[in-house]
Amino acid sequence: MQALRINAAWDDDACVWVATSNDIDGLAIEATTMDALIERLKIVIPELMELNQKDLSNEELPFLLDGFFANRTASSTIR
Repeated sequence: MQALRINAAWDDDACVWVATSNDIDGLAIEATTMDALIERLKIVIPELMELNQKDLSNEELPFLLDGFFANRTASSTIR
């Protein structure tokens, strides 16, 4: 199965990551951290695919998280 594309966006007002997808009908979940969002996606994706009557017999459900960008910033100078 081709990887499902998931969009992740940070909501400044709610201070949460929001995940949506055109590949999975009904997907709209949020979490306070990216790690928590990924863990929730691992649970919710199979449930939604089943509710959407997708045949998943013995299939893995890989997903690609779009929109997430990590950047390390220097918080102090090493002397």
